[in-house]
Amino acid sequence: MKFYTAHLAQNRAPVLVREGFSLGALVFGPLWLFAHRAWIAGILMVVADVATATAIARDPAFWPLTIGLHWLLGLFGQDLRRFGLARRGYGESAVIAARNEMEACARLLAARPELEPAFLAEAGRS
Repeated sequence: MKFYTAHLAQNRAPVLVREGFSLGALVFGPLWLFAHRAWIAGILMVVADVATATAIARDPAFWPLTIGLHWLLGLFGQDLRRFGLARRGYGESAVIAARNEMEACARLLAARPELEPAFLAEAGRS
């Protein structure tokens, strides 16, 4: 069972964010953050990656620093997504336990049927 947090904003489709470690954030770093619209954290991670790459060019002993930064991003990447959502006006409204994101979405709609028009509007845009 996985846990998801549901984030709601006025006239926008809810966003579900999974709790826990993110392998995508570990491997892809700032690209993962940009894909999830966490712009500030993504820019800061690019700066950190450039700084560590520069340090590694001078001394290869800095590799553990780079690995550690990406490990921390894997651990806290979902929290950075939540921070970005909060800055865009989304509020955390529920914690949902489900096997996957589709089931979490179904449970959210069962509990909050008034959110269905926002989901349908978002599905029509994509």
